[in-house]
Amino acid sequence: MKTHIVVAHPEPKSFNAHLAEVAKRELRARGYEVSVSDLYSMCFDPCKKAEHYEDPIDPSRFDTQSEQRHASANQTIPEEVRAEIDRLEQAELVILRYPMWWHLPPAILKGWMDRVFIYGDVYKSDYRFEKGRFVGKKAMLSITVGTGPETYAHNGRSGDIDLLLWPINFSLAYVGFDVLEPHVAYGVEAGLRYSDPQEIKDRLLKVETDYLARLGAIEAVPLVPFNRMEDWGADGHIKPSAPAYSPFMRHREKLVIE
Repeated sequence: MKTHIVVAHPEPKSFNAHLAEVAKRELRARGYEVSVSDLYSMCFDPCKKAEHYEDPIDPSRFDTQSEQRHASANQTIPEEVRAEIDRLEQAELVILRYPMWWHLPPAILKGWMDRVFIYGDVYKSDYRFEKGRFVGKKAMLSITVGTGPETYAHNGRSGDIDLLLWPINFSLAYVGFDVLEPHVAYGVEAGLRYSDPQEIKDRLLKVETDYLARLGAIEAVPLVPFNRMEDWGADGHIKPSAPAYSPFMRHREKLVIE
């Protein structure tokens, strides 16, 4: 199996970078072919810009979606974007490796998605979800957070981790990926440390051990369920007969307001 790891952390000696190396080493030892896009070391530009597009359809005004569609149709997708799409196309498993910052992925990873999930070549109205570009491929978030699992549980002060990760998981599902349950490394304290140094060391060692176990059974990791196109009606709302997998998409009669 071919695996592609996208790393979004600015420090090559960070724990995130270490876990990316752990994944690369472990998967290769199991016979996987592994490639890596280290976005910071690549100096990947996360910003959508008119200058990225050759022969623009309208030089007087930059409309992102129109230019993406035009570039897709004319095979003038920016070289760095085309290279990333090709890596995703070749991979059977994609791992997004990043720290949670302000309850979101780092801006460089969001910008990578903005540019790489390009309109036309990667998605369009009839080319998404179960008909998406990456159908048959799997993707998994592998993230670090600073506090313990209790704070990321339902009603936790850091926010429900399932809800926080839903948008990026949904985006992966939107372009066709089967989304694996995320691997969350809790208690990875950064500059501001609250725990005893030995406690931190022991905790990080356990995170690495748990991550190795996850990678060792990667084929058996459960999927995060998402609705299919057939589950929505002509009005764009979920059908009463369809399952509702997320609080972001649910049947109104199940919504309780106190």
